[in-house]
Amino acid sequence: MEPEPPTDPETLTEADAAAVAEVLQGLASPARIRILARLLHAPCSVGELAEALDLGQPTVSNHLRLLRHLDLVSGRRDGRSVIYELHDAHVAALLRQVLAHVHHGGRA
Repeated sequence: MEPEPPTDPETLTEADAAAVAEVLQGLASPARIRILARLLHAPCSVGELAEALDLGQPTVSNHLRLLRHLDLVSGRRDGRSVIYELHDAHVAALLRQVLAHVHHGGRA
């Protein structure tokens, strides 16, 4: 079982706050949010993502590189392709919570 992350502002370290800010900055792109939302449904390749989202493959690859760096997605080789998926259930939960928040608040 994983330890609970600190939620008390007095115990939140500067390093933890910086790491959270880096992840949130990584989410500050509509294209990256759309990529993550697509990966909520099923893992897929760069080409499949590009086609589904009507984005160029280089654009999708660049976004995926950042998302991998932030441990939001992971990739596994399948022959000559790399199949991308959400890193773990935390990422899926985070995305679902943000989407629920936006829809609940009437912003969408």
